Amino acid sequence: MAVIIDFHTHIFSPRMKAERESLCQRDAPFAMLYADPRAGMATADELIASMDKSEIARSVVLGFCWSTSELCIEHNSYILDSVARYPGRLIGFCTVPFKPLEPAIKEIERCALAGASGIGELRPDTPLFDFTDKQVAAPLVATLKQHGLILLTHASEPVGHQYPGKGGAAPEKLYPFITSYPDLTIVCAHWGGGLPFYALMPEVKKALQNVYFDTAASPFLYSPQIYLQVTDIIGANRILFGTDYPLLSPSRVLKEIQQLNLPEVSRDLILSGNARRILNMEE
Repeated sequence: MAVIIDFHTHIFSPRMKAERESLCQRDAPFAMLYADPRAGMATADELIASMDKSEIARSVVLGFCWSTSELCIEHNSYILDSVARYPGRLIGFCTVPFKPLEPAIKEIERCALAGASGIGELRPDTPLFDFTDKQVAAPLVATLKQHGLILLTHASEPVGHQYPGKGGAAPEKLYPFITSYPDLTIVCAHWGGGLPFYALMPEVKKALQNVYFDTAASPFLYSPQIYLQVTDIIGANRILFGTDYPLLSPSRVLKEIQQLNLPEVSRDLILSGNARRILNMEE
């Protein structure tokens, strides 16, 4: 099997994990996902242990959309420190509230200089991360492009069952942003909330040329046939293997892929080839 890169994982510092209850009282977005004690939280060390068990070579570790800049910065620092502690294993994405603008740009630059590869997982359906305001989004995107950073956004399905954290980041919210910044590399999590299906429309397919879709939480959202369908519509070169660990173990998502009749070249692109390309990783 090809080298595997997990493009969608989450880690929290030991302090954040230990103080889950108090953080839920302080931060509504965090409480929405983690008030239930059954919702998994993992440290960098726990992620590495899971990676070793499942033979995952590298993982992208994502930030969280806290409601305050202070918590975002604290979390970013833990992610950057973890990447430094595990060189060659972890790839850091940090989370930056879009408002106020000047501190947001400053934090993006801090993270970029410290080795971050992107920002995310953003929640465009929340006020602090609303990128529909072009007066705010345009200078932020310019900063991302200046530093060669990728933007990874949460995405959700406009139909179907409800679940904690689903939110309202549906294709109709993502698409205007995508078309406004065609040169920005964008990753839409969770299959883009179904956005790839609209690529059957020629103008949408053209607009998605620089957009990728990760498979995070796929077993909870779609039947395994989605890999074949999206490959047929936009190509395997636009799909990124992601688990949403610790929500799902890598083995569960890998099992779905292994049981499909995907050509080896497509499987290798999904598992690591596409990630290597957009992260500019050496072979």
